[in-house]
Amino acid sequence: MARSTVSTSERNRAKSSPGHATGVLQEAAPESARGLAPERLIEIYRLMYLSRRTDDREIVLKNQQKIFFQISGAGHEALLVAAGLVLKPGYDWFFPYYRDRALCLALGVSVEDLLLQGIGAAADPASGGRQMPSHWSSPAHHVVSPSSATATQCLHGVGCAEAGRYFARHPEAAENHEGDYREWRNVEFQGDEVVYVSIGEGSTSQGEFWEALNTASNEKLPVIFVVEDNGYAISVPVEVNTPGGNISRLVQNFPNFFFAEIDGTDPLVSWQAFEDAAAHCRAGKGPAFIHGHVIRPYSHSHSDNDRLYRPEKERNEDALRDPLSKFQMYLLREGILDAESSTRIEKQVDEEVRQAAERALRSPLPSTDKAAILKHVYSEHYDPTDSALETPPARTADTHERTMADLINACLRDEMRRDPSIVIFGEDVADCSREEYLEQGLVKGKGGVFKLTHGLQIEFGGDRVFNSPLAEANIVGRAVGMALRGLKPVVEIQFFDYIWPAMHQLRNELPLLRWRSNGTWDCPAVVRVAIGGYLTGGSVYHSQNGESIFTHTPGMHVVYPSNALDANGLLRTAIRCDDPVMFLEHKRLYRETYGRVPYPGPNYMIPFGKAAKVREGSDLTLITYGALVPRALQAAQKAQREHGIQTEILDLRTLSPYDWETIAESVRKTNRVIIAHEDMLSWGYGAEIAARIADELFEDLDAPVKRIASMDTFVAYAPIVEDVILPQPEDIYRGIVELKKF
Repeated sequence: MARSTVSTSERNRAKSSPGHATGVLQEAAPESARGLAPERLIEIYRLMYLSRRTDDREIVLKNQQKIFFQISGAGHEALLVAAGLVLKPGYDWFFPYYRDRALCLALGVSVEDLLLQGIGAAADPASGGRQMPSHWSSPAHHVVSPSSATATQCLHGVGCAEAGRYFARHPEAAENHEGDYREWRNVEFQGDEVVYVSIGEGSTSQGEFWEALNTASNEKLPVIFVVEDNGYAISVPVEVNTPGGNISRLVQNFPNFFFAEIDGTDPLVSWQAFEDAAAHCRAGKGPAFIHGHVIRPYSHSHSDNDRLYRPEKERNEDALRDPLSKFQMYLLREGILDAESSTRIEKQVDEEVRQAAERALRSPLPSTDKAAILKHVYSEHYDPTDSALETPPARTADTHERTMADLINACLRDEMRRDPSIVIFGEDVADCSREEYLEQGLVKGKGGVFKLTHGLQIEFGGDRVFNSPLAEANIVGRAVGMALRGLKPVVEIQFFDYIWPAMHQLRNELPLLRWRSNGTWDCPAVVRVAIGGYLTGGSVYHSQNGESIFTHTPGMHVVYPSNALDANGLLRTAIRCDDPVMFLEHKRLYRETYGRVPYPGPNYMIPFGKAAKVREGSDLTLITYGALVPRALQAAQKAQREHGIQTEILDLRTLSPYDWETIAESVRKTNRVIIAHEDMLSWGYGAEIAARIADELFEDLDAPVKRIASMDTFVAYAPIVEDVILPQPEDIYRGIVELKKF
């Protein structure tokens, strides 16, 4: 069998690099096979053949138009069967990518279960017909549902490993607790579990791959990163994706790693690599990186035609390295298998696949009932809109009025004392990463650029409150991995303006995991975000809004408080919720005089989807939220003072869900409505509310629905220009007066 693809000079260089363990395999397959019984070798071949024949059956079904998409794992079988047999299903954790069919079969997932996904059947255990084929998922085997976004799962694997280590250190955090998200979770952890993460070589171009390596290396996490290098990313060859055409050469200076670059078409070399990598990880030495050179004998997917960009000569060269035929010949040559037994195995597998396909084809398709389609968009267990959650503020001896910043900090502190599962991280949120400075009293600690997490690390320690790298996808992606394991990450994006690197995680992963896995996985996390303008010099990159992008994301609750009391009560609901929550905190409101109140106690809660009527009125309704609430109050007071107009003001408080009942009741009373928000006018949040009012309350209106918002541009640095761009109290006042004239 083939030797390692790494040269002697590269091997020596890897050995001499500080902080590394070398995993280069120098032995040929026969010697590597000495530790494996013949029965095990035959099982390896059977699983490889089973994977290939399942691929082939799917291709037949696609040609017959009985399934709708097919993507092959052919050529990757040797590497993946080795991984599945060395690692432990239901013990270790797996974040695969779409070519990992052989891994799933080796872990114990059935052929029928894999084919049900291609059929799009209701009984598909991976997604119930919601995901494309080859998006594997099996909670029993700890195979976590992936998305089609490449490399995002790398950060999930890192967060999963962090959670496993956290539970091992804090087993009390794994206990169930009635009354919040912990009631329905099922935490499993081991002291030496390993997390498997795989991607294609092309996906190593993604930033989230490198961000995952950074954190795994720094934290010495037990993650095995597997790069399945078949030489192509669809039609793009490896040398175009990767400088020098070899990802191993680029990553070898990461400390604490075990590295192995191997012939991934050789199952025995692959077996040894995974054994060594797993041993390195289980011993707590750090992560591992296995770069397996494999082949892709079929096109990228059934929708692709690789003959358009690969010459026949290259395809024929790959065929000579086919792991299936190579390993069969090895077993025959070594006398482990004879022709008759080989044929018998193949016939048994063929029949197994045929029967599985027939059963899958008979399986009913998913329900088209709208209620069934919407199931699992949000948790069925915990309803954050339940009025029973509403709790009056507690009266305490401390009557000192607190700012929004104070009461957000107080809520985080109270909840961390109550719930050991909560971890807080983000850029600059820790008091000091060099904890000895705190212990020696050399520094007071930072606790966020706005100091909202100040003192939390000092009280709860650096394994519960810590700084992240300056990488927003890293923050949210790791939170996904932690939350699906049962932790409650409450993470911070320092400025909304820099949230965009995390969009894959915030759109395709965090809010979607529950629905795409048909309720078998979830990740309730809180993403706190400083947002908004009116800063006098905040400029383009410290003043943005854009909440409508996230209210347009199913599965994500979006909260936007306007005062200290609401911030405290809504954040507590968000933390106890069983869904992902984006918690938007307006920077200008952090320390405003408006909305200051005494501390309401450690159990004060406000349900989601309940607007606050902050001003009674009879002439028109003004719907708003965030920093426009105090500005709307100013405008309404002036309109009453100068024109006698009675304006009713509704503070939505939560944008998804929002309180339609209160809106409708108010509009029916006043017959006029203004919607005011700080974000740009066009395609802003107010457009949806306006459209629904026009659609459902048209007969109650005495005037057109009016919107007041920012100009359709970015926020300028010069304060006099910022004042023109952002809606001011005077703009709202004029809108009130004009609307009353109808």
